Amino acid sequence: MTDHRSIKPWQRLNHHPETVRITRKDYLARHLKRMKGIYGTTLYEFSPAAFIMPNDYIKFITEYTKERQIPGRKLSYWICKPVARSRGRGIIIFKDIKDFVYDCMVIVQKYISNPLLISGYKWDLRFYVCVASFCPLTVYVYEEGLVRFATEKFDLEALDNVYAHLTNTSINKFGPSYRKDKDVIGSGCKWTFSRFRAYLRSRHVNDVRLWQRINHIITLTLLAITPSVPFTSNCFELFGFDILVDDKMKPWLLEVNHSPGLHLDCATDAAVKRRLLHDIVDLLNYKEADVLRTSKGVIRKVSSFGRTQSLLTTKTDVSLDFMACGKRTKSAVTSPSPSLLQVNKRSPKSGRTGSAYPKKTLTSQLRERMNTPKTSLLPSKSKQLFRTSSSLYEPVQSTRWLNSTELCTHKPSIPPFFLSDKDKKPFPRVGDFVLIFPFSDAVLEASKNGIHVKSVIKEIHKLMSKELQPEHQKSNKSLFNQ
Repeated sequence: MTDHRSIKPWQRLNHHPETVRITRKDYLARHLKRMKGIYGTTLYEFSPAAFIMPNDYIKFITEYTKERQIPGRKLSYWICKPVARSRGRGIIIFKDIKDFVYDCMVIVQKYISNPLLISGYKWDLRFYVCVASFCPLTVYVYEEGLVRFATEKFDLEALDNVYAHLTNTSINKFGPSYRKDKDVIGSGCKWTFSRFRAYLRSRHVNDVRLWQRINHIITLTLLAITPSVPFTSNCFELFGFDILVDDKMKPWLLEVNHSPGLHLDCATDAAVKRRLLHDIVDLLNYKEADVLRTSKGVIRKVSSFGRTQSLLTTKTDVSLDFMACGKRTKSAVTSPSPSLLQVNKRSPKSGRTGSAYPKKTLTSQLRERMNTPKTSLLPSKSKQLFRTSSSLYEPVQSTRWLNSTELCTHKPSIPPFFLSDKDKKPFPRVGDFVLIFPFSDAVLEASKNGIHVKSVIKEIHKLMSKELQPEHQKSNKSLFNQ
């Protein structure tokens, strides 16, 4: 929290606050269950039924028993994952409850026992998703990504074989078949999305439709927490969304990863992740922000996309209608964190407020802000302002975030790094990062005054209806096991 409050206008912080709500498995399950209850299973049917142990033990036993009481019903397989572990640690798969043992908080879900296989091998997709802002929600998906394979053939008779059922690289790189030249897959356990999509097309599979559905999953997942994420300036976050596709071409969300690994295990990693890092730097648009570090009155601003324009640093009122995340009042503080606040400061010596002095440049105000002791930053009048207006956060002395209705109510005085100079809207594309939200003017409008989730859901319904066309594909199993 301290990091989020002390960030400078030219800095970037690589995490938004409170995103653990989707990156921890039990929290994600609860949020998706809530959204499913509000907006229906038509949209939120992309996550397997989940039980959080030990709290949901009775519910799980009831479901498990009910299944077995129906004659001829195909019994489910179950997967158990520790809620706060990563890289496949502690995961077990079982069919009989006698094999279900756990010693920490876990989540139990129906195991997707009909995954789409490539040459008999299970695989999943790692999507890199960059959230430039939660207020307003601004989401980019990286076009390139990783297809991660299990290194032994899928077999429901060998549930304890992690190399056949788990696709985590941290596990499979130690498998006996990792370096072998496997049929179709080749050596190792990864493909790029480019290779994967070419493979789909060679099997006459509609990869565009699949990608559209996955983009909707990403957006709908983020909408589950967007209204409650505290607004902080100059933050971004790179998530790793893991998607499994079943043999009916339906994508399923497995989990959302906090700080997805960017280390290089193989040449495929290098091909994807090195460019990913370059494109993240471009998306963060540092050259635009560097202007705030100079004390000159007028400078030439050169962006990372080749645009130039004059910027008068004494001009602090930047028109950012896109960032108007709530109704603004005359008394409202206009910036999201203490280091970016433009407030009337009381001089420690004279006791006069800053408004009695000539207007300062933006740079001088920021410098004064950084050099002034925290105890002298807020005069009594300003402190009262924080208590009575719909301000973004409480005075510096406070340590709690305000609730979501108070978080998205201000128009920042610093241009957000992800907005275009041309139309003050998010860049539609930066490198291989493609904007997926907002995806229309109607959604953009619904995001301005604190996101109106119901309106956004309605627009997603419309978009999905347009995309949905009758598809009569051949048997996917036969196509993918050739």
